[in-house]
Amino acid sequence: MRKNNEDTLLIAHLSSVAKTAPPAHTVTFEAAYPVLLAVSDGMGGAAAGEIASALVVESLRRAMATARGNWDDATRVAVERANREVWQASHQPGRHGMGATLTAVCVHGPEAHIAEVGDSRAYLIRSGRIRQITHDQSFVQVLLDAGMIQPEDAEQHPMRSMLLQAMGLDPDVKASVARLELRRNDRLLLCSDGLSNKLSAEDMLAVIEQGPSLEAACERLVALANQRGGEDNITAIVAELYGDGLMLPMRGEKVTQTLHTVAEFEPPKKL
Repeated sequence: MRKNNEDTLLIAHLSSVAKTAPPAHTVTFEAAYPVLLAVSDGMGGAAAGEIASALVVESLRRAMATARGNWDDATRVAVERANREVWQASHQPGRHGMGATLTAVCVHGPEAHIAEVGDSRAYLIRSGRIRQITHDQSFVQVLLDAGMIQPEDAEQHPMRSMLLQAMGLDPDVKASVARLELRRNDRLLLCSDGLSNKLSAEDMLAVIEQGPSLEAACERLVALANQRGGEDNITAIVAELYGDGLMLPMRGEKVTQTLHTVAEFEPPKKL
């Protein structure tokens, strides 16, 4: 329903020459070199939100393309660098107060490094089940964590859009960073809240499991969110991981056994 799109997505192969995939296309990348997936949802009114989200993903791509060594640290540092670039750009006329969410996944070999600022989300689909692997940095999430409201209440809460931090609003940001041990045939879903506010995790799983392709699944996800209102921009990336370099899921293994927290966002004690 919106006339302008403040969401930006990125699918990039961080080889010696970074290759960026066009939106709405299916691509295949060899993960011997890192592959970066990112979704950013801009805010700030007029064109500022579009600028913020575009700056976030482009700065992140540049920083990750030159990263070396410990990928947990590299991911965190890249997010911090992107945040500062957006914050500096927000001082230009017409851009005051602009910001953006960021959810990024860097796949490198048998691991994925996940970073989040705001409330765009990443999900893991493994062995027919779906699990959210990011944690919203929002006022409503704090209420949920404290047991003050129920999940069904969060969907209609008047402050459901209030974020506790976003890229570019302050010179420093505290990204949540996690490391995921990948399994063969894992699928990753990254999305803006235009999707997650309209579809439950089980809705998303059902659409993606139906196939027949990742591109078709993304199209159906967006179409279904539009059918349910579509008031916000809707962005989805679905990635499937396969190859002999990945272990098969082990019987009885839980996602929590393969998902490791590196850095955690802590909400302010007073809200």
